[in-house]
Amino acid sequence: MLLSRERSAAVLAGLSLALLPAALPSLTPAGPSLLPRAEAQQSSEPKPLRISAIHDQKQETLHRLYGLVAKELSRQLGVPVQYVPMTDYTAAVTAFRTGDLDVVWFGGLTGVQARLQKPNAVVLAQRDIDASFRSIFIANTKSGLKPVTAIQGLQELKGKRFTFGSESSTSGRLMPQYFLGKASVKPSMFAGGAAGFSGSHDATIALVQSGAYDAGAVNEQVWRSSLHNGKASRSKVMAIWTSPGYPDYHWIAQGNLNQRFGKGFTTKLQQAILSWRPSDPEQKQILKLFGAQQFIKTTPGEYKRIEQVGREIGKIR
Repeated sequence: MLLSRERSAAVLAGLSLALLPAALPSLTPAGPSLLPRAEAQQSSEPKPLRISAIHDQKQETLHRLYGLVAKELSRQLGVPVQYVPMTDYTAAVTAFRTGDLDVVWFGGLTGVQARLQKPNAVVLAQRDIDASFRSIFIANTKSGLKPVTAIQGLQELKGKRFTFGSESSTSGRLMPQYFLGKASVKPSMFAGGAAGFSGSHDATIALVQSGAYDAGAVNEQVWRSSLHNGKASRSKVMAIWTSPGYPDYHWIAQGNLNQRFGKGFTTKLQQAILSWRPSDPEQKQILKLFGAQQFIKTTPGEYKRIEQVGREIGKIR
């Protein structure tokens, strides 16, 4: 009986060894093929151009806008384009630095931060309104604040509950803090000893309109859009001061796109963005959401002032 069991075990072991090659993955000169067939097919497909933007408005607004941008760029460039949403301003800068994003719509400050971390990055374009962009200081109509014509009038904000937008926003924090400084108003002079940070322009408008804050600073384009679509009520919130102009938002691309997508791709991408016009139905929707008539060329040198102010308030080191 014992011998029989030993013979049976030997037979089973032999069968296992005989069947083993069929169970193993097929070997090639490059090694075993471990990918399922579907994944292997996907790996041969071209990688998409990954675009994104700073989170300066509600996600639903951003998804609508950049979904249209991705579709239009894909049509013009002949490559798949994917919009990758970001949770905040810092996330967009970090993802660009690590190479997880290819093209990003940055604000003035975040654009400078991104380019300092990726020196070979390429500035593609800005909107026609970005060459001389402006911040709007707004106030709740029951705050006791009144519109002012001179920058020194911002001193009336001392002791008030005041909120900026995102901590890294050019038009919602950087330049408003700079102009407040020119009026000898420091954030420590606001109620509570500091300013708030709403996170985005539309959030600032909503907070000031509700009375949670007496005043705040937002970018002019979002302010006008909020008045137009009824999200901002003139009976509850009003503009009290408009800043001088400064350079702001711009498209920035990674410096290796020609290597990834082919010779001349970066130029082709820039030309596509610069070609958008209201006469084209799809492009008209994009431009309307951007609050612009067209995109224009710009250079890194135009943002030197933004870099200087960023260093002054400690946002750039």
